[in-house]
Amino acid sequence: MFPERFGTLPAYAFPRLRALLDAHAPGGEVVQMALGEPQHPFPDWAAEEIAAHAAEFGRYPPNDGTPELRRACADYLGRRYGVTIDPDTQAMALNGTREGLYNAAMALLPSQKAGQRAAVLMPNPFYQVYMVAARSIGAEAVFVPATRETDFLPDFAALPEELLARTAAVYICSPANPQGAVADAVYWDRLIGLAEAHDFRIFADECYAELYRETPPTGALEIAAASGADPERVVVFHSLSKRSSVPGLRSGFVAGGPESLRLVRQLRAYSGAPLPLPLQRASARLWADDEHVEENRRLYRRKYALADEVLGDLPGYMSPEAGFFLWLEVGDGELAALKLWREAGVRVLPGAYLAQDAGSGNPGAPYIRVALVAPEDEVLRGLEAIRRVLDDK
Repeated sequence: MFPERFGTLPAYAFPRLRALLDAHAPGGEVVQMALGEPQHPFPDWAAEEIAAHAAEFGRYPPNDGTPELRRACADYLGRRYGVTIDPDTQAMALNGTREGLYNAAMALLPSQKAGQRAAVLMPNPFYQVYMVAARSIGAEAVFVPATRETDFLPDFAALPEELLARTAAVYICSPANPQGAVADAVYWDRLIGLAEAHDFRIFADECYAELYRETPPTGALEIAAASGADPERVVVFHSLSKRSSVPGLRSGFVAGGPESLRLVRQLRAYSGAPLPLPLQRASARLWADDEHVEENRRLYRRKYALADEVLGDLPGYMSPEAGFFLWLEVGDGELAALKLWREAGVRVLPGAYLAQDAGSGNPGAPYIRVALVAPEDEVLRGLEAIRRVLDDK
């Protein structure tokens, strides 16, 4: 009676966290550092733009995004990465990038390649939608370690040739969630060369690309263009949730080759949920403005500095290159998360909940993920509590 397609999925990270913690009373004033929900102020004019166009809630929105929004997305890629795309054929608005990351697999990937079950490669740990997208098309989700030994980025080139031959796509997040590692130009060039040699696509999740310390992370499209790769080889995903601190706006975009976008748009026409028009109007202004993004970065840089100051001499501490997470090695992430909750009221996410056991253990198990998204005083209180509890082992 009920389909079994997703019956074997593990419980999602946050229901698992509630099951771990909620039977226990917090040991202090609660500090929420588990959920990566940006809380910095967003520009007042974003809400004003929505209000000014509120009457357009009475209209069906354009499925692919308004011309103005697509142009703003294309212009952003030009300013940020120096690449030129056609907004009419190479960009599409998304109702949150999770939608796009999932539907790209549905629209673009085969279930078989080279006469075998297709493989979809992804880092381990990883954003969980990658795995579900692979399962949805009947492909094998292959988890490639992204650990300290590989500088927290997966070494796809080290995989067996027979696996690469049946690989349909790679998901890669840079800056990485949860470790904050950044793929540089050399990494992107090698990965794109590997994709060209073995004829697979690259789905580049660049949602954290605007949150960095000093040097803007390199983008997949700029390296693909410089290397002369097949224009259909790379598909990128960007989000306003992190860039502009508007996670509730559910606004992002996908960009890539014209044939890739044609197929993604075709699926969207049947199954998508386009962004309401007033939200598209605000999104276009947000993509066009860089001033508020620099202020957002400034606030995160202050939190990076706080983390370095409070936790910097802890064994194994890794100061993040980018993003808004700390990836702290604590021995046993579940035990540490429970201890932090029971003794200090600090809520963090065990790293095991973001990874899979791929035969050699769960690479996230020794870690906790700590989100630096709350106001600065709350982040400081949480960091000091983490230091106090971790010192008291």
